[in-house]
Amino acid sequence: MIISRLTMILGELMGAKVPITSEYLASVIKVTSRTIRNDMKDLQAILEKNGADIKSVRGTGYELVVNNNQQFINFINEVFQDTAETSVGRPDSPEERIRYIITRLLLTNKFVKLDHLADEIFVSRSTILNDVKDIKKILSRYGLSLEKKPNYGLRIKGDEVKVRFCMSDYIFNKKRDELDVVNEQLNILTKEEILVIRNVILALIREHHITLSDVGLNNLIIHVAIACKRIREGNHVLLYSDELNEIIGQKEFSVAEKIVKNLSESLMVDFPENEVAYIAIHLLGTKMIEKSPGEQVEKVIDKKIAQLVSDILAKIDENLSLGISEDKELLEQMCLHIKPAINRYRYGMNLRNPMINEIKANYPVAFQAGLIAGKELKKQLSIDIDENEIGYLALHIGVAMERKQIHHGPKRCLIVCASGVGSARLLYYKLQSTFGPKLDIVDTTEFYKLQQMDLHDIDFIISTVPIQQKMSIPVIHVNTFLGDQDLNKIKSAVSEQTTTLEYTREELVFLQQALLSKEEVLSYMFSNLKEMGLIDDVFIESVKEREALSSTSFGNFVAIPHPLNPLTDETFWSICTLQKPIEWDDKLVQFVCLLSVERDSSGDLQRMYDMLGKVIDDRELVQQLIKAKSYHEFKDTFLKL
Repeated sequence: MIISRLTMILGELMGAKVPITSEYLASVIKVTSRTIRNDMKDLQAILEKNGADIKSVRGTGYELVVNNNQQFINFINEVFQDTAETSVGRPDSPEERIRYIITRLLLTNKFVKLDHLADEIFVSRSTILNDVKDIKKILSRYGLSLEKKPNYGLRIKGDEVKVRFCMSDYIFNKKRDELDVVNEQLNILTKEEILVIRNVILALIREHHITLSDVGLNNLIIHVAIACKRIREGNHVLLYSDELNEIIGQKEFSVAEKIVKNLSESLMVDFPENEVAYIAIHLLGTKMIEKSPGEQVEKVIDKKIAQLVSDILAKIDENLSLGISEDKELLEQMCLHIKPAINRYRYGMNLRNPMINEIKANYPVAFQAGLIAGKELKKQLSIDIDENEIGYLALHIGVAMERKQIHHGPKRCLIVCASGVGSARLLYYKLQSTFGPKLDIVDTTEFYKLQQMDLHDIDFIISTVPIQQKMSIPVIHVNTFLGDQDLNKIKSAVSEQTTTLEYTREELVFLQQALLSKEEVLSYMFSNLKEMGLIDDVFIESVKEREALSSTSFGNFVAIPHPLNPLTDETFWSICTLQKPIEWDDKLVQFVCLLSVERDSSGDLQRMYDMLGKVIDDRELVQQLIKAKSYHEFKDTFLKL
């Protein structure tokens, strides 16, 4: 009924709260603005017959107007049903084609001819040959290669364990989010056989008092199902004797033996010792707690792992001052996650994180903490964990940060006043009457006594005298007779609001730059900031190292590069907007915010990141900021946030 590009445009119009421009749509859909304008005419012709119109406002953009609600709803249901059916039956985009071909090759032992693939997905042989370049790159991530034989076609070649990991990750990655894998079409075993596997595993984890997450259970079912299919086809896992002996000595091997014993008769599959060890590897890589009912979790945590996690949390607090190193619940959860993570690394297992983009966008401070954890793991155990594992660690850290916020009572402050008891008490009562229970005034003191005060549980200092020396907590300088400006500064600290554009200034904002790549953008910004004396070569190398670990592009045309650790004397944002979007790893970017946090900062980083999060989420704001041609225009637009 409606071709995919028009469907994409319609989806954008339906999701927009304000009119959107042809330039924005062109960037999202990767076509020219002229193509979008032509598409709009075609889409309008379709919509006017189905209860809606496209309203074009000069200088503002396009807006969807629904005239007949029921007629339009019926049309939308039909459109997206058609789209879903088409996507299942015939791969449309290059990404869908590549996924189809890899899946097709993984599910057979035989060579598959290029002509057959072309006929199956209604494309030319040359299109398939072009896709093969990308397929080789994807397979290489799993340690696999593509074998090509004249007159026979293509097939996947590589170690059996790696083939299975590729199958589990690449074919079933969407299904890992589902809680009911039994009713999914896995294309490897019948529904009845999947149900047998599920019941056997459930019975055994109950018998051994093993706690397993729903996602962990589904992953295990999928891996066992893949093992059954591959064994039936004559493909077996081979392990080195030393590796096999080490696995046999683990308690997970005895659980795997019981799984195999119960499955062999029901499914008529013979599992050799290597295959039992293969299932044990997956048990080793799963967060399992084996304890008796009522037994405390800390009693089953490995002491070496506990020390490692303590070191990691101390390192995070040293760099980011999150105050989470004493959180016992976080310590337990991190221990339970890291032990199987180490096993996953040792056996080359992949762990997909379906929430990775959301974690990076919504909990950037926690993700940064996860990267610090990854560096500490590498330092102590020579383990390189990828961003999927880092994302899971960040999730635990994010929970601890949220928990800390919930348990945090009113803000606690100390008053420093040099002009005597009378003025100090005046300030005290003025603050009490203004903020009431939101502010706990712990004490008042003279400036000369400040060094003797215990600031451990104090959130900030309110002082009527300038305090030059560096303090461990923020200092708010006010007049004795509090004016509106003074009250606003305190209000910001009490309510945890960050002043907009607090972290940037005109000389740090570079608008409408004609830069064509990620490397050009970073080089341009580094050069300017270095000339201003704000950064050095250590900062530059740290930003590059951070980018190598995990992309800082967050979607919505936004990237926020930053160093691994705080390295500068002040916290600042340097912003660069581009005339045209560029490829920033796997996403398009046109708004770059180079972020630097002051070393030994006592400020609340989460508040600052919350503001950046609002920018990332606000599609219309980002587009308006990108269009700004002067700092004045940029500032006015940003203040709308």
